[in-house]
Amino acid sequence: QVQLVESGGGLVQPGGSLRLSCAASGTPFSSYVMGWYRQAPGKERELVAQISRTGTTNYADSVKGRFTISRDNTKKTMYLQMNSLKPEDTAVYYCNRPSAIWAWGQGTQVTVSS
Repeated sequence: QVQLVESGGGLVQPGGSLRLSCAASGTPFSSYVMGWYRQAPGKERELVAQISRTGTTNYADSVKGRFTISRDNTKKTMYLQMNSLKPEDTAVYYCNRPSAIWAWGQGTQVTVSS
């Protein structure tokens, strides 16, 4: 059974940085495109970044130039480096497989506030 565990969230001031991690187990992680999603209060969950098996990346316009997605297939772990954070980045962040969603993990809360 696939398990996804997100970590690294927290409270940060506007302009600050955070690095999120997603640890996967029970799956051939390296075989899949993986993505980071977020869900803000009262809003639908959205895909903000994705990365192919070989490292090709795509970003939502709202985070382009500020967020960087990466992965370490040997560790079955994916990362999201978030810089220049804005209050509108406040959300619970999740990782998953865009092509066919697995069960969601618990997510990690990111709060950007002064």
